[in-house]
Amino acid sequence: PQSLLQAYAKFSGAPLTVNTINNSWRALKDVPVLVSEDVVISQPAKILNFLRKQKYNADYELSAKQGADTLAYIALLEEKLLPAVLHTFWVEAENYCSVTKPWFASRIAFPLSLYLPGKMSREVLNRILLTRGGPPLYSLSEVEAQIYRDAKECLNLLSKRLGTSQFFFGDTPTTLDAFVFGFLAPIYKVCFPRVQLQEHLRQLPNLCRFCDDILSCYFRLTVSGHSPAGQDTADANLQKLTQLVNKESNLIEKMDDNLRKSPQHPPRKLTTLKLAAGGEGSSPLNRLSP
Repeated sequence: PQSLLQAYAKFSGAPLTVNTINNSWRALKDVPVLVSEDVVISQPAKILNFLRKQKYNADYELSAKQGADTLAYIALLEEKLLPAVLHTFWVEAENYCSVTKPWFASRIAFPLSLYLPGKMSREVLNRILLTRGGPPLYSLSEVEAQIYRDAKECLNLLSKRLGTSQFFFGDTPTTLDAFVFGFLAPIYKVCFPRVQLQEHLRQLPNLCRFCDDILSCYFRLTVSGHSPAGQDTADANLQKLTQLVNKESNLIEKMDDNLRKSPQHPPRKLTTLKLAAGGEGSSPLNRLSP
């Protein structure tokens, strides 16, 4: 959710300031949190709606049909791609042990660092089995094979829909672009030992170019994953892409036509988006692939 919110804020011009918070269990459960004057909002869907109501709307130029297409593609992403993304990070044993577990444990205080990654992994596995298991898929291996087939079909469909365009609805990024980027960028950039989904994504050059363009234009990262100044430390925003990928990703509620057609609002008081703890200097993203 954090990556989606940050991308959406950059696309819509919302003046967010990202602050890290303590790494307690309660704080990790509550993030991301938006604080604006006296308003505190803790659910991603509500944060997006709040930004739209403040007229920071990335979709104000979309037609009614494009708005409907946005909702349809988001539903497709949640149903077809999300289970494979969660499995890649949290269930695939080699990826979990070499990347996800040490990464998350390094951001969580002892002794929770010994317990929480395993708990989150079990919750993801249970979620996948509850939502995707059942006849005719009786074993875990059958479920895994099906969710990766679905994810690859979803990536193919996204690639066909994007075509040669810069973004999904032309030259301007929208909510759908933020949503797709939030799912694809972690898979595209993280260096996994098991790369089934990553390999398929890399065979779709327009989706890779899509991720590179957003990283370069909005997150100030080059294709190599470094800032234009050549610093070895990756931009802290990208670190957040996989921090809470196991959370619910139902970020979009039905768009109100008036909000979709509303103009951009001049920046007002700076809002604050609180994220999980972790400094830029010690970012585990140094371990990511180019």
